[in-house]
Amino acid sequence: MIFANDLLMPMMVIGFFGAAIMRCLIWVTVKREAWFAKAFEKRTYEYLHKTKRSKTKYTSYYVTTKMLLEKTYYELFIMRSILKRRNPDIIMDKSDRIFLVQQGCARLVKDTLRHIQFFRHEHGKPNTFDASVQVFEKNPQFNAVFGYLPVGTFNEVINLLPGIFIVGGIFGTFLGIMGALPELGAMDLADIDKTKQVMDNFLVKMSYSMITSILGIILNIAMTFMNAFMNPNKVFVDIVERYNNSLETLWTSCSDNLMPDEIPDFDEHKDPLEALAEDSVNKEYMKSKYYTDNVMDRESDKIQKIVENNKDKAA
Repeated sequence: MIFANDLLMPMMVIGFFGAAIMRCLIWVTVKREAWFAKAFEKRTYEYLHKTKRSKTKYTSYYVTTKMLLEKTYYELFIMRSILKRRNPDIIMDKSDRIFLVQQGCARLVKDTLRHIQFFRHEHGKPNTFDASVQVFEKNPQFNAVFGYLPVGTFNEVINLLPGIFIVGGIFGTFLGIMGALPELGAMDLADIDKTKQVMDNFLVKMSYSMITSILGIILNIAMTFMNAFMNPNKVFVDIVERYNNSLETLWTSCSDNLMPDEIPDFDEHKDPLEALAEDSVNKEYMKSKYYTDNVMDRESDKIQKIVENNKDKAA
């Protein structure tokens, strides 16, 4: 009875508020992943719209994806801090630092480029979905709140709490009943007043023990609603689908996946003005052996046709 009144109910209330705070932290952490995936998706379709109008024929999947990932990263973080421009991509710098958002996004870029560099057109359509799942699941910054508290473990525990609250409430009620039942042995049926007093005390303690069940039901409902409206699993599925669709669409729009030898690795600390310059990216791409060979082949075919036409005219 003492456990039910003095310990169980306070533990249930403290557990609920602790779980609610952790649920919010997990939600914010996962939403930051969705924020980057949406930004990458937006820039991907903007790029495809521009290339469709310009009718670009020769594009490397790795170079194009690297360019768009870097563009997304630099515009969301470094360019914002340098230019201080107001745009829809802005989030609070303090939350960036607390939730390690910038480090997590940098890791996403690096892991994505590490996966896609092995895709080859001659092997057919690559499994971009598995690559998308892996880069998000194995991201150390986004898989832990503040970089220390594992999201997966805490999320599973929080999902179990609604049922635990119900069990805890019923358990507290039974403990209260067990504590009150022995008092019935003190009843003396010959003494009506004393019997009435014993029964009154028993009913009071019984009604009080029911409070744990009521509290358990209330906490169960509140936690269930919170888990439903702030479900990180649904957000994660949406993240993977968005990211996968972007990578898949880029793959179908590119002609190869060759990597120029001179292309530099992604550097999250690089000067953003230099990194975002389209001319530097185009120069890197122009150094691609595939692109150069195809240009030379086309020019050689043109020259050969001109020579053959001149021979026909001379004849």
